[in-house]
Amino acid sequence: MHNHAPKNYHCPICLGLQGIENDLTLIKQSDFIYKGKYVSALVNSFYVKNNKGHSIVVSNNHYENIFDIPSEVLNEITQTAKKIAYAFKNIFKCTGVTLLQNNEPDGGQHAFHFHLHVFPRYKDDNLYANMLDKKLLDPKERQTFAERLKRAL
Repeated sequence: MHNHAPKNYHCPICLGLQGIENDLTLIKQSDFIYKGKYVSALVNSFYVKNNKGHSIVVSNNHYENIFDIPSEVLNEITQTAKKIAYAFKNIFKCTGVTLLQNNEPDGGQHAFHFHLHVFPRYKDDNLYANMLDKKLLDPKERQTFAERLKRAL
């Protein structure tokens, strides 16, 4: 009813969770900062200027959006996001944190697997304006952020 993934969709998040690294996903295993029973977290493949290291928290099972995900999994996602937010404050000395979650194409959803973005924020960082110019972050640089966050978690 509320699903919009195209037929024969290859979910890049599911592939990453399965440990697959190929042309259908940008996720590298070194991106992961947390793996739990129901959720995992990783440094996002793309960065927004001034907010490098932003992470996403995902369900380990495939749920397309907020309409599909069970409440207990959603609760664990938010608890994991809270831990990441504290890690951002400690490691990156950010002065704020933004959680962002998009549903359905008209809501800005681009990967059809529930995921919650966690952004470190800074005064005058222009996050929303800079979102239009996101760039792929080199896997080695993502790994540097991931290692720091893993230690903090």
